[in-house]
Amino acid sequence: MKDIRRKVRRTQTISPFGVGGIIDLQGESFVAADIRSWGNQGDPVDSPRLARKLGVRGFRAAAVIPSGKAQYVSRRGPGYVRFPRWLFCPKCRVMTHWRPEAEQKDKAPKCGRCSNAPQLAPMRFIQVCREGHMADVDWRRWAHSRAEGHDQRQCGVRSLKFVATPDSSGLDALKVACITCDAYRTLEGISQKYILKQIGAHCSGSHPWQTSDDERDECAEMPRAVQRGASNVYFPLVHSAIEIPSPSDPETDDEAAQRVMTHAMWEELIETGDAPVTGVIVEHIAKKCGVSVEFVDGLRRAHTPDASAGPVIDATVEDLSIAEWAAFTSSDSEKDSTADFSVRQVGLGAHVDDPASLELLHHRVDRVVVADRIREVRALEGFSRYESEGRERLVSVNPVARAQWLPAVESYGEGIFISFNQDALEEWESSPDVLSWVKGIEGNLEASFQIERLREKTGPRLLPRFVMLHTLAHQFIRQLSYDSGYNAASLRERIYARSHPVGSQVPQQAGIFIYTAAGDSEGTLGGLVRQGLPPHLMDTVVRLLESAQWCSQDPLCADSTGRSLANLNRAACHACSLLPETCCEIGNTLLDRTLLIGDGRVAGFFQPVIQAAFEESAAAVDAP
Repeated sequence: MKDIRRKVRRTQTISPFGVGGIIDLQGESFVAADIRSWGNQGDPVDSPRLARKLGVRGFRAAAVIPSGKAQYVSRRGPGYVRFPRWLFCPKCRVMTHWRPEAEQKDKAPKCGRCSNAPQLAPMRFIQVCREGHMADVDWRRWAHSRAEGHDQRQCGVRSLKFVATPDSSGLDALKVACITCDAYRTLEGISQKYILKQIGAHCSGSHPWQTSDDERDECAEMPRAVQRGASNVYFPLVHSAIEIPSPSDPETDDEAAQRVMTHAMWEELIETGDAPVTGVIVEHIAKKCGVSVEFVDGLRRAHTPDASAGPVIDATVEDLSIAEWAAFTSSDSEKDSTADFSVRQVGLGAHVDDPASLELLHHRVDRVVVADRIREVRALEGFSRYESEGRERLVSVNPVARAQWLPAVESYGEGIFISFNQDALEEWESSPDVLSWVKGIEGNLEASFQIERLREKTGPRLLPRFVMLHTLAHQFIRQLSYDSGYNAASLRERIYARSHPVGSQVPQQAGIFIYTAAGDSEGTLGGLVRQGLPPHLMDTVVRLLESAQWCSQDPLCADSTGRSLANLNRAACHACSLLPETCCEIGNTLLDRTLLIGDGRVAGFFQPVIQAAFEESAAAVDAP
């Protein structure tokens, strides 16, 4: 990691180039090391609600280095290490196993054999396992694995060549050959599931930035060869929170929790566990921070891994959307606005002479709130590889110890919040056709390897309103990108339609929040707020419903009974509903235009609005 300086945007240090993620820069390939590489660097990010949810003391953002000032600034950002280590010369094709000691400051690896010293290129394939470990493919073993009459362990020379032949355009035209004994094997079949097992390879039990044998795990998982840019190499687990006004109750005040967790003796308190001195430290911190002993002890138990009185807070326990929903729908939201959360309640702009279609639309919309300024914090908890299996195989941002802080990024923006009429939604959701339709989607959800991650958003049951509102949010973003001039990738969604356990006293939610939070000035121009004011918002909603009526892939898209990974989408494709991955909370899944506009099989929530609009258009055409 020493002497390597490259430019990475601050937001990219969370996703897609956070801890464990691979980044390609001008022909070089690196992987982000864990948070121990940060040292004491980083700017503090304040988000008490998110910190309490994740059971950490706080967050840090990568330090920003002014452009052109890198050589004068002592602070550095997160550590990245060169990976894969196996490189090859694009001219002579000789492979080199690169050593960190060979690094030269701000210089890419060069070939020492060729006259023009071309830059070495990283090998395309790497190996990963389901436990999150990642390493280079043992190319020497691969080259000798099919040598006739030759034991793959007899040749002790590491000199290899990565040869490309004009025989075909597939992987069979690429081969790794031993310079010493002429043994070789093409890359044909390298992506097969058990191919590395067949050649006797095993998992390294480590991550690329770990150099000590003490940090290696005994891993029994069979590794699999994948392309280093494949989508299954890195699944980051990112949490986000909209910063809202803190409650006035001092016992639940986020600021009080922050004072406690930043006290000089807080770390000592966590380390003491249930020792006799714990009570003395708790009383001291409570007195200095002006809170009760019970409040401090409750925070201690939540943040202590081995506390016998209670487990560590699970990220799924506290639903941050509950407080956010209350902040957006509160009648005092304007009065309670802060510098980080400034909202106004507006309407669709109803008029007495509105046609029937707009009256039906008004009946379905409960309230509209525009947010002139919001602050979002996104934090990276960890990652997984090969399959996104939730928390079971999650690799922490600090794999060797429990993380006391997490890398995060804060961004400011604006947005539009729309909540929908509960009576109209419940009437629509009670339809047997609608329930049966969504039950089929939930069946695919239960069989999906993404079940744990998606259940954090949908709740214990997949409600029809969740799929419908999620699809509406995608159509809304696509339409806003046309109407407001914002790039679709700069807009994000939050869906408020999570189900809760039977008997829960949590109010039902039914709303969407579309906002800008891209970490740059594009999120503060005011154009999105303008689109949320009358009459612009009503025009936008009408146009998005019109555009949702058709797709260039129809009838294949409209008649689909299962699309995308694990068949979690119905009538939704890249031509009509899918968005850039940065926009969507749940990776472009659980989408269906049918629940929005309806068809002959199931009624859509906005189907009466569309039918009334068609009738009005027909009447206007027939009028003399």
